[in-house]
Amino acid sequence: MKDAELLQVQRVIGNNVVMAQGGTNGKEYVLLGKGIGFAVKGSGTIEAGDPRIEKRFKLEDREQWSQYESLMEDFDPKVMHITDEIIQYIGASKPGKLNDKIYLALPSHIQFTVYRLRNGMDIINPFLQETKLCFPKEFEIASKAAEMISEAFSVHVPEDEVGFLTYHVYSAVSNVPVGQLVKASNIVNQLLELIQQEKKVTFKQGSMSHVRLMLHLRYSLERILQDTKVDNPFVNHIRLEYREEYSLAKRLGKVMEDELGKPVPEEEICYIAMHLYRLYRTTN
Repeated sequence: MKDAELLQVQRVIGNNVVMAQGGTNGKEYVLLGKGIGFAVKGSGTIEAGDPRIEKRFKLEDREQWSQYESLMEDFDPKVMHITDEIIQYIGASKPGKLNDKIYLALPSHIQFTVYRLRNGMDIINPFLQETKLCFPKEFEIASKAAEMISEAFSVHVPEDEVGFLTYHVYSAVSNVPVGQLVKASNIVNQLLELIQQEKKVTFKQGSMSHVRLMLHLRYSLERILQDTKVDNPFVNHIRLEYREEYSLAKRLGKVMEDELGKPVPEEEICYIAMHLYRLYRTTN
């Protein structure tokens, strides 16, 4: 898009958010920038290269446009303000480009959270312990975000909600969608249940065995989701020496593959088998 091209403002959502349409190509955008909404009131247009535009989202189809228009129309301006502060804090804590989707996903999440808290609705997070262990830095950032939300809206944000905010922080810095993170947590629980049934054991919540295995499974899922290659020079040895654990690892890999819709490399299967071997020879 050329800098001199004018965008026609369709709607001012708030002081920092407007929806606009491109001139020659007719593309539709959400524009974000400090004071941008206030600046364009009355003018009806804004230059595509205006330095006040900090973020620009291109909406590819009418259905997507309607979805975001409806969503952003309902945002409390106070939610947009605290979201901006939280995103700035995330950016300062985790340098690098943030995933643009956080600018829409986070305010939506915060607004619904505040609504639930004000109406006495419980927030229960079955993945809290796993989240704290797997994403400690992001959990720390989310804890600060929770304090900011609590102060801004005079509500108490429980630790369970901090866990959910952690997903948004991690998604913003890793480009892994929040939905995939939630799905991965569900899969970890499935895998742990399958292991317990197969081996007729019960993991004590928070025990070293439980924590270790949970982390190994989570990291395997993250590598698969991000297509990260892993080198395992012991593949042949593991297949031969850890036959029982390898057989179970193959079953776990099938669950992961079915749920994620992505192939699980043999190297990853063998790492899981190795962790299973260590698990059942360690007492905690």
